[in-house]
Amino acid sequence: MIPKIFIACDTKSPKKIKKVIKEIQNSKIKFGLKFGLEFLNSKNGRNFISKLKNEITFGDYKLADIPNTCKSSIVAVKDLKFNYITIHISSGLEAIQATKKASGSTKLVGVTILTSLNDKSLKEIGFDKDVKKIVYLQAKLAAKAKLDAVVCSPKEIKIVKKVFKKEIITPGIRFNSNVYDQKRVLTPKLAYKNGSDWLVIGRPITRGNIKKNIKKLIDHLNQWS
Repeated sequence: MIPKIFIACDTKSPKKIKKVIKEIQNSKIKFGLKFGLEFLNSKNGRNFISKLKNEITFGDYKLADIPNTCKSSIVAVKDLKFNYITIHISSGLEAIQATKKASGSTKLVGVTILTSLNDKSLKEIGFDKDVKKIVYLQAKLAAKAKLDAVVCSPKEIKIVKKVFKKEIITPGIRFNSNVYDQKRVLTPKLAYKNGSDWLVIGRPITRGNIKKNIKKLIDHLNQWS
């Protein structure tokens, strides 16, 4: 199996992303580029993405609005030809279906509960169910809406796979105890073991020496395989 990794391009600097692209060339890993709101909303973001060629691109917009606004938003960025774009499943079935219908060849990806949240966090914002229960219900809704993929933490992969049979994309990936601002995390090999198709990794690869960090990742995965 060839590992598939989306590099989280959490920056507003095209120069830094160019460096990432250069360092991931000719790797044993299949890489894609995930652009978050920081870059998508930056001055040079749209222009930079429009010029990319032969890269797998992921627009992590996390759309969350009324149906017409979600639908109009994905139409507005069609010229950027993203391979993947995210929408919060909590936007509801009508919004998801309207956006899916307008997504064309772009894969629409449903986001479950953010990896920065836990049961306590959900209770604070008014949810009366725990993370696992909500993610399970959201995965069922994603299947009903015929989404192309689901984003979930590595700890809920098995729950999602019970009801959702397409691609699973997994953030919250860490090599060690440095969880930063995320709460529900696992190592890369455990995430793959649980059934993830794509891992999303940012800081553990992009901070410091990128080539050395990629080698560390490959060595880590080889221990599992």
